[in-house]
Amino acid sequence: MSNLNGATTASTKTFVTALAINGVIAGIEIAVFTLVRRYFLLIYEPRSLSVLESKRQQPLSPRFFGWLVSVYNSDYRQIKNINGMDCYFFVRFLRMMVRVMLPIWLLSWAVLLPLTSVNTEVPGHTGLDKFIFGNIESTKQKRYAGHLLLTWIFTFWIWWNIKHEMAHYIRVRQHYLISPAHSSTAQACTVLVTGIPARYLSESALTRLFSHLPGGVRKVWVNRDLGDMPELYNRRMEACQKLESAETALLNTAMKRNNKNTKKAAKAAQQDKNSSSVGLTRPVSDPEARRTLIEELVPKGKRPTHRLPIFSWMPFSLPFMGKEVDSIDWAREQVRETNIQLAQRREILARDIAQTTAADAQTTARTHTIGAGKFNINIPSVPITVPLVGTRPAVDFSDQTYPPANGAFILFNKQIAAHMAAQTLTHHEPYRMSDSLKYVEVAPDDVIWDNLVMNPYERRVRQALSWAATIGLIIVWAIPVAFVGFISNIHSLCTTYSWLAWVCNIPGVVLSLIQGFLPTVLLAVLFMLLPIVLRILARLEGIPQRTGVELSLMDRFFLFQVINGFLVVTLASGLIAALPGLVNDPSSVPTLLAQNLPKSSTFFLTYVLLQGLSGTAGGFLQVVPLVLYYVKITLLGSTPRSVYRIKYSPRASKWGTLFPTITQLVVITLGYSIISPIINGLAFAAFFLFYMLYKYLFTWVNDQSPSSDTGGLFFPKAIQHIFVGLYVQQVCLCALFFLAQNENKKPSAIPEGALMVVLIIFTIFFQNTIINSYGPLIKYLPLTLADRSYDGGAKADTEAPVVPDAPQPVPSSSEDVNAIDYAKTSDKDTTTQHVEMQPAPSYDHQSTSANGGGSPRIDGANTSPMKRKASGSFTNETRSSSPSPSAKAIEDERPTDFSHPAAVEEQRVVWLPKDALGLVHEIERDLGTQGILHTTDGADMDFKGNVSVTTAPPEEARRASTRGQLMPSPDEGDGDDILSASPRAKGVEGSKV
Repeated sequence: MSNLNGATTASTKTFVTALAINGVIAGIEIAVFTLVRRYFLLIYEPRSLSVLESKRQQPLSPRFFGWLVSVYNSDYRQIKNINGMDCYFFVRFLRMMVRVMLPIWLLSWAVLLPLTSVNTEVPGHTGLDKFIFGNIESTKQKRYAGHLLLTWIFTFWIWWNIKHEMAHYIRVRQHYLISPAHSSTAQACTVLVTGIPARYLSESALTRLFSHLPGGVRKVWVNRDLGDMPELYNRRMEACQKLESAETALLNTAMKRNNKNTKKAAKAAQQDKNSSSVGLTRPVSDPEARRTLIEELVPKGKRPTHRLPIFSWMPFSLPFMGKEVDSIDWAREQVRETNIQLAQRREILARDIAQTTAADAQTTARTHTIGAGKFNINIPSVPITVPLVGTRPAVDFSDQTYPPANGAFILFNKQIAAHMAAQTLTHHEPYRMSDSLKYVEVAPDDVIWDNLVMNPYERRVRQALSWAATIGLIIVWAIPVAFVGFISNIHSLCTTYSWLAWVCNIPGVVLSLIQGFLPTVLLAVLFMLLPIVLRILARLEGIPQRTGVELSLMDRFFLFQVINGFLVVTLASGLIAALPGLVNDPSSVPTLLAQNLPKSSTFFLTYVLLQGLSGTAGGFLQVVPLVLYYVKITLLGSTPRSVYRIKYSPRASKWGTLFPTITQLVVITLGYSIISPIINGLAFAAFFLFYMLYKYLFTWVNDQSPSSDTGGLFFPKAIQHIFVGLYVQQVCLCALFFLAQNENKKPSAIPEGALMVVLIIFTIFFQNTIINSYGPLIKYLPLTLADRSYDGGAKADTEAPVVPDAPQPVPSSSEDVNAIDYAKTSDKDTTTQHVEMQPAPSYDHQSTSANGGGSPRIDGANTSPMKRKASGSFTNETRSSSPSPSAKAIEDERPTDFSHPAAVEEQRVVWLPKDALGLVHEIERDLGTQGILHTTDGADMDFKGNVSVTTAPPEEARRASTRGQLMPSPDEGDGDDILSASPRAKGVEGSKV
């Protein structure tokens, strides 16, 4: 055992070096953040400056350290109203871990630290290694009883927290589902069905099929193969973007040349007082004068130009190659041409939809009608096969330009019907509209349209290939990760192999830096690269929702982190630590493994330091967004839209990678909470700092899109990740107990190992109980809460007692979109109801120029409320209906929330800035004569050509005007208060932490 003394680890130096480096970095970052945050509000609290009032938050305290008090006192429960349920439950998860780790930290340090360090010493264990599981001498292994007892206590404490949080999650999610702000949207009442057989690929067929559910079907959107329409739509978007850029560049050039002329004129005026007005350009109102002024300030050779790709299939052009065109003329022609082509194709699409519906109705009528002389007896509920008529055939799509393709969105009149449809056995054949092919709570902006055309068998094959590639990447990635593990214990290697002896001669500070800081940085870099590939694999699987891709990525990335980021590093680092003894005494394998595997905890101590100190401090400082902001605003801030995106575009979290990063820390902490209890205090501090960081980010910085919110579906997955940490802890302790030997080389902890096996069985039973108890309630709305779903029967400020089995009051007005009771409105009645939406920008087809030419200008001021026929509610981000005749035919005067954007959306409004010379009015007149939608609201250009904005882009401002009300917050305690209190009865309660 003498060689083990020579292989003494440098754990203390490594830890102290990592602590010093991360502490200094964190201190500098927090100090800089405190100093500069008040001068860069667009970076550090952009929501307090948002141009949209619905997104604006109260600013942080202006005092020097006032931000600490503001963040600490902020109510984390308000996050659900600020940024949605996913953000709320992420912060709630961090809060839970703070609560879990506090007693574990205090109790483990009070019991385990003296238990493993006082009056016991194992060769090779110095510094921090004196406080690990392996430092108990072979003659004092009765102390393992303390480890066993605390393992059971900590496990029961974690169980209670899991049960408590799952119960809270179910209550809050159910409140969310039935809240007025959510249940009144089309998203809440719509189900996406894929894998539909050809026989049911029509609006009328699906309406009949799902009409058996409560309230019936309001509308069906069948997904269709739109051919080149998406390509035309994308071309038009690119042309609009190019037109905005080119028109703004022309104005910018004009303003700069005018500014130059003005300076020349001013200089000349100083020399000749009689010519003081020569060269000065003032705003003009005459259209001809404006046109002349534009041509004078921006001659043809100075107009913006660009080159076209050499080949039509090329996505971009090459420098000095291809035809050079005038950007403004080219973009205007592209917009006009794509508008015409899309209008023509939309008319064809409308005919195809009508043809499908008519054909299906005709075959249904022939099948279900018996001819009896001059009388026709209709028996709709009894399918009868008539000679010469036969069974009902499938609709023939061969003569359609845009045939149906696999999927459909079905809007129900009642929210509960959508949730029932997603769980009902729909078809009698396999892989046809099965539960795995149906999705509820689908937001239109969340749909991956390209994945809707896949048939179920193709999706299964893609899923298998995607997971095979994921597992292959995990195996391949284990090689560099193992190398990181070797580096974290390189001191043991240099004492074992002579060819690495030079490493031991490196100065101690440098060696500690290599072992303590470098491996954690390398591991963080490795973990940054893989999610990009994993997200692509998840999307190629055929998942039709972006949130579904993130949920799949969460599973993949967590699997990768547990295997490579924890198990591989633990084994690699632990085996390297035990290598000197294994080489000299192979017969002592069990003892050496039991003593040295815990030594890998030093690496994870430094990893927790890196995440908890540098990671959280870097999250506050946000160096990258700060630098990129000024780079972008200088180089890319040329148009009102680009300026808005740079200044006010939301910063959102990617849950597929963020949640696994935190749950990996949970697994590491639980895995080493008994083996190396020092980690418990560090983990408590890390989770608390993360909790404060994300309270700040989700209140004052981030802006999660409502379409990306799943209602908290990431949270139950994170809870299951806690069980992984428990299993890792229990299996490792079980193995260490069985490996432990006394001074006679005999097993000395068999009873402890056996009791650990019992605890593993209990944990499996508890997890199974949690899954069976709460699993069915995670995603769907239960039938007992169907009458609690918002039906518009009461105003938001009026509370009425809810009587079981009593009908809800009928809405008094059919003009309020939130006052439509789907369950009490027939199809005949709802088709005649008019809905007056909230004020939105209207289309003013009157001229805005002096000549009075027709200009399809969108004006945000003096707008009248838009009206559209609909029964059913609209999503929070409703797409506005297209003003073109073809789009109206497709809409059929109904909601178009779940139609493909290429089939219904109007041309994106060209957003231009108002200039001081009034030149933009001439541009507006030209755009109006060509039928191009445009606006100048909220955008200005000064005499130097700098663009500023005071409002959001037209389409975003229109969506923001339809945002719903705040979501109620349920009680914190246990119980089924959701049944006894109205979802509108309780407000959001205040709380500090």
